[in-house]
Amino acid sequence: MSQRWMWGLLAAGLLAAFGIGWCTGAANAQQAQATQVYELRTYTTLPGRLPALNARFRDHTMKLFAKHGMKNVIYLTPMDEENKLVYLLAHESRDAAKKSFAAFGADPDWKAARDASEKDGKIVEKVESVFLTPTDYSPLK
Repeated sequence: MSQRWMWGLLAAGLLAAFGIGWCTGAANAQQAQATQVYELRTYTTLPGRLPALNARFRDHTMKLFAKHGMKNVIYLTPMDEENKLVYLLAHESRDAAKKSFAAFGADPDWKAARDASEKDGKIVEKVESVFLTPTDYSPLK
């Protein structure tokens, strides 16, 4: 066997191993991404309290969500309603969302921010949460 042929065989083996590893890594990344879930949350505030809720999210809540593993995706207010905040979070899984919210709720920084923002009265009247998974054709997964 010539040395040139052996080097060629070794190079082919390395390329095959790299290709298998790359494909496996890409498949694992797609699988991890496919397990991601979104949570659509809608907060209805008491009359006149939306500015206080927006300030709390802007100044505190979003940072605390990130601290506890939640990805802030988008925050919206309906054009025809004066007392709602709608937002979307991304979580690694539904179980991860549960754990993140438990840690968030126990965080002393959250409790302090909540208490300070409610010094003039309660803000939120109702919270709705819906978990969503992307379709196979969704541009955002």
